Amino acid sequence: MSEYAVVSKSTLKLKGVDPTIKKKKKKKDKEREREEAAKAYVEAEGTSGEQPQYRMKTKAELAFLAKKEERDRERIKKRANFNHKEKVEKFNSYLNSLSEHYDIPKVSWTK
Repeated sequence: MSEYAVVSKSTLKLKGVDPTIKKKKKKKDKEREREEAAKAYVEAEGTSGEQPQYRMKTKAELAFLAKKEERDRERIKKRANFNHKEKVEKFNSYLNSLSEHYDIPKVSWTK
């Protein structure tokens, strides 16, 4: 019989302290979760005509989002009106209007 046969193999138990044993969580089946999420999404889409991103919004939030989408559409239309040549001309005129403060100073290592 070896010396270690008598040794206790359990965890250390302290007096006056409740043993808090943390149980390992079971690994979730990712495939099943994806299927359930997709199923819930399809059911939610079918039950209401609204898009899911607008479902839990207040009236103010809905108004904000509508206005934002309208501004984005206008901005895209404004950008689409210019062809490449016009964009370059506009950018060059902007650069010419800047003061000399923004010019890159010459740096010479020989002086």
